[in-house]
Amino acid sequence: MIILVSLAFLILLLCLARAKPRCGCEVCRAYLMLCWRDEHPNLCDWYVHLLRNSPTRTIRIHVLGNVVTANPRNVEYMLKTRFENYPKGKPFSTILGDFLGRGIFNVDGDLWRFQKKLASLELDRFSIRSYAFEVVRTEIEDRLNILLSSVAEKQGVLDLQDVFKRFSFDCMCKFSFGLDPNCLELSLPISKFAVSFDMASMLSAERAMTPSPYVWKMKRFLNLGSEKKLKEAIDVINILAMEVIRQKRRIGVAGQNRDLLSRFMLTVNEDAYLRDIIISFLLAGRDTVASALTCFFWLLAQHPSIGARICSEADQVIGDQDLTSYEQLDKLHYLHASVFESMRLYPPIQFDSKFCLEDDVLPDGTPVAKGTRVTYHPYAMARMEEIWGDDCMEYRPERWLKDGKFCGENQYKYPVFQGGTRVCLGKEMAILEMKSVALALVRRFRVEPLDPNQNTLRFSAGLTATVRGGLRVRVSAREK
Repeated sequence: MIILVSLAFLILLLCLARAKPRCGCEVCRAYLMLCWRDEHPNLCDWYVHLLRNSPTRTIRIHVLGNVVTANPRNVEYMLKTRFENYPKGKPFSTILGDFLGRGIFNVDGDLWRFQKKLASLELDRFSIRSYAFEVVRTEIEDRLNILLSSVAEKQGVLDLQDVFKRFSFDCMCKFSFGLDPNCLELSLPISKFAVSFDMASMLSAERAMTPSPYVWKMKRFLNLGSEKKLKEAIDVINILAMEVIRQKRRIGVAGQNRDLLSRFMLTVNEDAYLRDIIISFLLAGRDTVASALTCFFWLLAQHPSIGARICSEADQVIGDQDLTSYEQLDKLHYLHASVFESMRLYPPIQFDSKFCLEDDVLPDGTPVAKGTRVTYHPYAMARMEEIWGDDCMEYRPERWLKDGKFCGENQYKYPVFQGGTRVCLGKEMAILEMKSVALALVRRFRVEPLDPNQNTLRFSAGLTATVRGGLRVRVSAREK
C-alpha cells in the first residue's frame, strides 16, 4: 500500500508539472494561486475581469487548455451555427459520469435525442403546465407559507437557500416522479440525501478545475481524499434513486399518471439508466430553481422598491386573492421582468462548456483546436457594457419592459437557459415555479438578510450557483 501511495504521489507531481502554463503568463499564474488558496474571491468575478480586458471578450486559459468567451456571436456560433461541432464531449462526460451517468445533461447524440424527445413530448402539453401549476401552488399554500408563518411569528431566522432547495425538491419529485418526499417539515431535519447531492455536485465540478484529469483519476483509483467523499455521496444518492424506481413500480405507471418518470419507464427497462435520468431531473429542478430564488430575494432585500412594485402590480391584476391560475401569473409582467433580471445578474448556471470536435475559428477570430474545451459565460456576459449598457451592474427590471409588457431578449445575449437546439426543456416550468414562489412570499413576508451590509454574493464550487454558507434571513409578516 505504501508503494502504491508513493507511486500515486509521484504521478501527481508529474501531472502538475506537465500542467504548468505553457505561456508563463500572469493569467495562468493567477489562476493557479486562486485554485490552491482556501479563501479566494468568486472565480467567476476573476473571469469577468479578464474578459472585460480582452478586445474580443474571449480569453484562453492555457493551464486548462480552455477558451472562455462572453461574446454573443461566439455563443450563437457554438449553440446554433456549428452545434454539431460543439457537443458536451467525452472529457466532460467522463468528469461528470460518476454523478450524472447517461442523464440528458451529460450525453450527446442518440442518447440525448431520445431523452429530449420523450421529455419534450410531455412538457409541451398544456395539461402538464396546469398540473405543474397545481403542484407548485399546493406546495406553497400547504407547506411553504405555513413554515414561514411559523418562523415569522417568532421573527425567527432560517437559511432561505436551504428552504428553497427543500421546496424545489418536493415540487420536482411530485411533478417528475409522482412521489412526495415532504421535505418542508416544520422540524426542518437535514436530509442526508440533500447533503450528499450538494457534495457530489461540488466535488464533480472540482474535477474540472484540476490542472490534469490524471490527478482526480488517480485519487479515484486509490479511493483517496475528495474522490472517496464523492463515492460515498453517490452511494447515498443511488439509494434514493433506486427507491424512487421501486416505489414507481409498486404504484404502477398506468396511462393516467402525469409525471415524466412514468413516460420514461414505459420505454426504458434498465434501472441504471433510469437512475441517471432521475438524477438529471433533480439537478435541473432542485438546484437551479433554488439558486435563482435565493439570489432573487437577496436582490429584493437591496431594492425594497422593486418588491413594493411587484405587490402593487399583483394588487391590480388579482386583487387581494391568492394566485389561482396560470393565466393570472402570465399577466404579471413586472414580476416576470424582475425574475429575468435577477437571473441575468446571477444565473443559476454561471458558465457552460462544450468540446470542439474539429479545428475551428470562432466568429471573433479566435482559433480553436480539436479537443479544446470552449466555455461561454452568462455570468460574465451580464457584466459587459456593450451587451447590456452602462447600467449593466444594476438590478433594473425595467430593461425587460416595453410599454409595460415583458419583452424577451436574444437567447444568445441571454443564454441563461442555453439556446438553439439544446435550449432548456424545463424553462417554462422553472419560470412558473420561480414566479409563483416570488409572488407568494413578497406579498406575505418581509425577508431581511442577517448581514444588511453584505454587498456581494459568494458562491461555492459546484455545477450550479450555490451561495456559500447559505442565505441566513430574518422573516416577519408583511403589513397589509
